[in-house]
Amino acid sequence: MPHLCVRGAIRQNLWADSSSNESELDQHNVTLPSVDKHAPYPFDHRKALRALRASDAKMAALIAAVGPFRMPLERHEHPYESLFHSIQYQQLHGKAAAAILARVKEQIGGGGYPAPRVLLAASDEALRGAGLSRQKIAALRDLADKTIAGTVPGWEAIQRLGDEEVIERLTQVRGVGVWTVHMLLIFRLGRPDVWPTLDYGVRHGYQLAYRKRRMPTPKELEKVGEKWRPYRSVAAWYFWQRVHLERGGK
Repeated sequence: MPHLCVRGAIRQNLWADSSSNESELDQHNVTLPSVDKHAPYPFDHRKALRALRASDAKMAALIAAVGPFRMPLERHEHPYESLFHSIQYQQLHGKAAAAILARVKEQIGGGGYPAPRVLLAASDEALRGAGLSRQKIAALRDLADKTIAGTVPGWEAIQRLGDEEVIERLTQVRGVGVWTVHMLLIFRLGRPDVWPTLDYGVRHGYQLAYRKRRMPTPKELEKVGEKWRPYRSVAAWYFWQRVHLERGGK
């Protein structure tokens, strides 16, 4: 598509003196869609389901009630863009966050996520005019700085890192906590054994599926989850779906 090629060429100039980590973002911006819901999982999800069903009767019943494992993998073009998206959506209603992000892309990024050097070159007034709060501006500038420095790796580099190393590196970015990185590991990278014990939905889903009188604490859920290794991401997805069923989802 011509408009993608033009945008890619513009961004290539903006990244011309950058590291290979940055040029990877530029190249991917031209060729890859933002979301690929049909991407194959980087693990055998059928084997995961067999293992989870065998773990105990309640988990087997939960899988039967929810049905096949159909978690979409959302492929952003670079971890920078995934984290940019996550930071922007923090503490905002979905529609409001989407509207602000669209303005930032249009006014600052030329239609896409602003490249790190573009974001750093933009004035606070311009970013505020697009709807970003001072707190979000500070977090996004820190994200841009750490992407240029290589703390935030490109997709090829991040694939070679273990889960804990990804968490250690990405949580150095202002406004990015463990929960945010867990979501990236599960829904962007498709890592099979991430256990987001801080997530309310996972805790509540476990409570519903196992008919507990109260939600487990993160520490309690951490211990419970040991029996679902090495497929705790899949278990978490089923607990999210259990909450969805409770709310009338099908």
